[in-house]
Amino acid sequence: MTLAESADMTTSTSQPTSITAQSVARVRDPRLDFFRGIAMFIILVAHTPQSWFPLWIPARFGFSDATEIFVFCSGMASAIAFGSVFRNRGWWMGTARVAFRCWQVYWAHIGLFLAVAGAVVLMNAAELTDRDYVAQLNLYHFFKDTMPNLVGLLTLTYVPNYFDILPMYLVVLAMMPVVIACYRAHPLLALALVGLVWFGAQIDLLAMPAEPWSDREWFFNPFGWQLVFFTGFAFMAGWLPAPPRDRRLFALAVVIVLAIVPLAYYRIIGDVPEIRAWREANRVLIAKTDFGILRYIHFLALAYVCWMAVGEAGRRILPPEGDGALAQVWRTVLAWIMKVGQQSLAVFITSMFIARILGLALDVLGSKSAFNQVLVLVTGFAVLIVVAYGVGWFKLQPWRRKTETT
Repeated sequence: MTLAESADMTTSTSQPTSITAQSVARVRDPRLDFFRGIAMFIILVAHTPQSWFPLWIPARFGFSDATEIFVFCSGMASAIAFGSVFRNRGWWMGTARVAFRCWQVYWAHIGLFLAVAGAVVLMNAAELTDRDYVAQLNLYHFFKDTMPNLVGLLTLTYVPNYFDILPMYLVVLAMMPVVIACYRAHPLLALALVGLVWFGAQIDLLAMPAEPWSDREWFFNPFGWQLVFFTGFAFMAGWLPAPPRDRRLFALAVVIVLAIVPLAYYRIIGDVPEIRAWREANRVLIAKTDFGILRYIHFLALAYVCWMAVGEAGRRILPPEGDGALAQVWRTVLAWIMKVGQQSLAVFITSMFIARILGLALDVLGSKSAFNQVLVLVTGFAVLIVVAYGVGWFKLQPWRRKTETT
């Protein structure tokens, strides 16, 4: 289950690679970047208002969705991005590295909120449509009482819905040094910590306040979601062995995924009172906020199906050999997807911002037109790809290269 190299690195291998916990810093497997890239595109689709395409994303057919992919893959990438520092430079230096990443994520969250808040104000002021874009994100509370809410924003005690993924990720990252210290003391201690923290979220013992005027908690409770993060981390770090490639296990995973479809598909839920009653009676098990256990089971089953489907080292997603048209097209598309996956933080921030602009475009152009729907979606995807390549270029710091002189 070892899939990738550091999220901060931008080079990749083009051939299947065997990766071990000791060699992960030197190679890159295509599977992590591929699935993170797919998750980034799905997240943009899911957050674009007035779009038809969210009706067909994985979340409509199962308990888990692209958020699990993002968090799981982030755990795997973190095991490489920070694991070597903990291993080679010691626990304190590794903790400092994680703290620096938390600092980056924190300011990314603050910047994203201010950018989106400013954008929706301008969208309202433009009066291009009758829609209230500030109300769409429930931000009037912030503007009506800005001073205390600004403090809440900076202290993460004011976290509106739509802006809660990065704070969740930040808290989970901050847990990493503690989990690693526990693992070094004894592997079962790390397992117990992760399990107990997750259980504390299930019984509403551990949660983060989302706003000062109510008892609402963060939509993504980090103490629940850390379970899927550290599952990915454990696979990548070698704490957990890769699951066996077994056809019987594959068949069981497929059965689980298919059996959950009628319990998750919105049309079936709307038409079958018994399923609605079942979901209500078992809402704790499928809760997204606290990461209910059935979401975890569904994600693991789906991840295993995908892991088996792409083949060892992701050989089935690699373009076929040769210069045929199909190979060339897939090679280009795969390069785009993987580049987006490599620059997931920058791409995620961009997607959350441009999703509001894309929603405005659909309102202005007309969301009932299939052409407009496809045009807006393709434009959004193109923006993510351009941003990914741009960020990758800046990370290479080309201005520091010495120019050749003759």
